[in-house]
Formats: sequence, structure tokens, C-alpha cells
Amino acid sequence: MNTLSDTCVMAMLDIEYRYSGGPIGSESIRRKTVGEMESYVRALVLEMQSADISVKYFTGFATEGERNMVYINGRSVPEILDGLEIKIPESDDGNCGCDGKPALITIDPGLDWNEAHIEDIPDILMKNAIAKVYADMERDRIL
Repeated sequence: MNTLSDTCVMAMLDIEYRYSGGPIGSESIRRKTVGEMESYVRALVLEMQSADISVKYFTGFATEGERNMVYINGRSVPEILDGLEIKIPESDDGNCGCDGKPALITIDPGLDWNEAHIEDIPDILMKNAIAKVYADMERDRIL
């Protein structure tokens, strides 16, 4: 017997990393080589696949004049992030809450990003871009 969850199809994400093949050129970025960036994106894809999210990963060369970029369902990550408001949870300086439980301790992941290099994107921004596309697809899905 089929249930509603058996007949629903998960959203499909296509993630593509296009690169020029040339050196990235900056020592102060998070992922200093194309290989490091590719490994990072592949790890994100494997994490999503292990959570039963239907996702495919592609790599390819950037066209002439195009800079290195990650695309999710055909949209560049900066385009997806444009207009999103990313909020970092605030800490209450380590004070215990009213319920006697310790306060949430957060580590500021830093949202600084050299936007000339997709390889410098902070993890929180990349994951928010993926989550936005996934949420938009789920919202628009017809059951």
C-alpha cells in the first residue's frame, strides 16, 4: 500500500562548480585551490545525499571571461544569497538561563567573504544558499 510519503518525490538539486583551471591567486582565502573547493562541495553533496536529499554534483570549466562559480539549479550562489538576511544567534555572555540550563555558546563563523573568489565563501553562506534553493523547490512543489 502506498502512503503519501511513498509517492512524494524529493526536490532535486543540481550543484555545479565551474572553474577556469588557473590559479586562484590569493593566499587569504578559505579554500586555496580548485581541488580544495571541489572536495568541500563534494562533502556537502555527500552530506545531503546521506540525508536522503536528491542532489547531483557536476564540475566543469568556466567559459572565457567567466570567473570560478558554484551554481545551484542554474543560479549562482551570490544571486541566490542576494536579499537573504543571515542572522547569527546571539550569545548571552555565558550566563545561565532562567531554566537553570547553560546558555548556548556560539562561535562566530564570520561572514566576511572575498566575493571575487567563490572559494572564499563561508560555510554558513554556502549552506544557506543550498537551503534557500531547496526550500523554494519544496514550496513550489505540487503534490
